[in-house]
Amino acid sequence: MAFQVTAIGSYPRPPVEGGEFRLRKTLQGLDRGEATTDDVLAAEDELTREILAEQAGAGVDLVTDGQVRWDDPLTRMAEGLDGFAIGGLVRFFDNNTYFRQPVVKGPVRRRAPILLEELAFAAANSTRPVKAVLCGPYTLASLSADEHHGDRAALLRDLAAALRDEARDLAAAGAPVIQFDEPALARIPGQPPGDLEAFAAVAPTLVDGVDATTVLATYFGDVSALGSALFDLPFDGFGLDFVAGPQNGELVPELPGDKVLQAGIADGRATRLEAVEELAGRVNDLAELVSLERIWIAPSCGLEFLPREAAQRKLRRLAEVKEAVT
Repeated sequence: MAFQVTAIGSYPRPPVEGGEFRLRKTLQGLDRGEATTDDVLAAEDELTREILAEQAGAGVDLVTDGQVRWDDPLTRMAEGLDGFAIGGLVRFFDNNTYFRQPVVKGPVRRRAPILLEELAFAAANSTRPVKAVLCGPYTLASLSADEHHGDRAALLRDLAAALRDEARDLAAAGAPVIQFDEPALARIPGQPPGDLEAFAAVAPTLVDGVDATTVLATYFGDVSALGSALFDLPFDGFGLDFVAGPQNGELVPELPGDKVLQAGIADGRATRLEAVEELAGRVNDLAELVSLERIWIAPSCGLEFLPREAAQRKLRRLAEVKEAVT
């Protein structure tokens, strides 16, 4: 895939100011016994179509479904796996958002496809290719409470095998790109970087037999402390956050010539709209080290942290950058 604009994963669900938030209204109705699960599904379908259309209209080449059906970045996957229960609310990294912490109660196995139906729906309702996004095993293990294994290596092995099976099915269903989200690998301010050795031990399992372009996406910080060994992992592309992790620029010269750089250059957590010239300058700097056809430009992270209008502006600006650079 040549130089393009891609989304990362999540997208704001509340409507533009003044619009009706049908999904929230329907969920509230379900709690009161005034709506059905079919009503919720219809509202999710409608919002997914809107988000797909907004991304395409903004000029995004490789879209996501916006993770409309996800309560948070972790539980959508954990709920689909045997061995997990869902606990209380925990802050999601250094953001003002929360997730319900998965709790490992027994052996972790995938009993059935988790995201296959929502990928099929998105693909059928999108004019652009749809990227499949999975929470990766390292982040899922790091942010879960393990009350069963008592051995992170064993938990990682189980998770990698389960997520591999999911990725294989998504690829077989036509997903051109499978993105594994691993923000826990990044060095968040005040915290050490992730354990690359632990992740590297299961990465081959994770991508084994996955017939699609695989991308490892890191964000919310920098992975420069992991060094060029990060690029020894068996992924086709690597997503780096150049906003929260400007030090990631130190790694770019080490990117192998056959790998894609998914460059998070627009701040996905701030409403300030960067100038075209500012973002184009970042791309041109990267293009001195990585051929342009191997660069995908993206927000620094998912866009759920922004108002809907701001998310649209960020994506349109990235499309303008693509036109300015090419």
